[in-house]
Amino acid sequence: MNTTPDAATKDAVDPLAAFPAKFVRSPEVRAYLDGNSLGRPTTASAEQLASFVNDQWGGRLIRGWDESWYELPLTLGDRLGRAVLGAAPGQTFIGDSTTVILYKLIRAALTARPDRSEIVIDTGNFPTDRYLVEGIADELGKTLRWVDPPIDGGVTADQLRAVLTESTAIVVISHVAYRSGHLADMPGITALVHEVGALVLWDTCHSAGVVETELDEWGVDLAVGCTYKYLNGGPGSPAYGYVRAEHIESMTQPIQGWMGSSTPFEMGPGYAPHHGIRRFISGTPSIIGSLAMQDMLGLIEQASIPAIRAKSVALTEFALELVDELLVPLGVTVSSPRNSDERGSHITIDHESFGRVNAELWKQGIIPDFRRPHGIRLGLSPLSTTFAEVQLGIEAIHAAMVK
Repeated sequence: MNTTPDAATKDAVDPLAAFPAKFVRSPEVRAYLDGNSLGRPTTASAEQLASFVNDQWGGRLIRGWDESWYELPLTLGDRLGRAVLGAAPGQTFIGDSTTVILYKLIRAALTARPDRSEIVIDTGNFPTDRYLVEGIADELGKTLRWVDPPIDGGVTADQLRAVLTESTAIVVISHVAYRSGHLADMPGITALVHEVGALVLWDTCHSAGVVETELDEWGVDLAVGCTYKYLNGGPGSPAYGYVRAEHIESMTQPIQGWMGSSTPFEMGPGYAPHHGIRRFISGTPSIIGSLAMQDMLGLIEQASIPAIRAKSVALTEFALELVDELLVPLGVTVSSPRNSDERGSHITIDHESFGRVNAELWKQGIIPDFRRPHGIRLGLSPLSTTFAEVQLGIEAIHAAMVK
């Protein structure tokens, strides 16, 4: 099929062209376009996981906790903060699942604003975020204020301004919307929330590792994110939390576990929180689950977030060119922002046939993501996705629609 863009040329001149070979690539998968759900494993991780069982777990056994494992949630958190989040040391930790850390930090934020009664969130936010705040509001008697963004966009400062009041305690918002890919104005919205004296928690699951982020510089209060998407930590790898330094001592998190106490190995009769970011850790961290993200952080550090973001924009622009040429004439709708400044690293396209089309593509080894009722998400992970994969995937969607 003749298409205007030339994927081979784009791959040949790609400054990050050496990186796709650093990921495990199965011959059964011809095009992987779901990096925003689960990233490919790195080849280094395939080797490290086996080595860890033999040398660290098998060789060091319980001594590993004293040698490095106990500090890993904080040392790895600092590395993640430096490489990806724009966060100085002592503010980021690796811990539980995204859901659990969201719960802990939302509850902690509410302890810091005890006289305020409202939580703001949008109807387009990820289900976990919405379900959690509904439960927390019921638990604590708080009022929910909803923002309703368009399906092909996300929350804007103007929409938020209409619902923020002196009763707002916390705003929960995604940096990149999980369905549309809309990239929110993190510095602008954070400043707006602070004008009314409220706190803001950013869900960075769909932006970490592909979008330039400066949590410290932009004044962000709290942030949460997973590590199995663009950070390639593997299925169920532990999430991370960020708490701005000025808030750490004033916030109380609700899941008081032994690893977050001031003296965890004293095994004392009562709980006293650690003085630093460790107070937001609860139970024993997943060491094995933290291995693969370390290898991916090494690749991110080599490439740099600005270069990764540039490739992300190029990939999504290329995908949109192909969609406009091949799919829009068939009735496909683009449900993502057209402006790259307002878009993360995935785009969503909609058509009533896409449930059937997605199933056919998976059988062919072409793997996008399906979102109900009839959306296909193309999640383009800049270090592992080639332009050729993008072209192959969109041409396959066209072929499945016209057959």
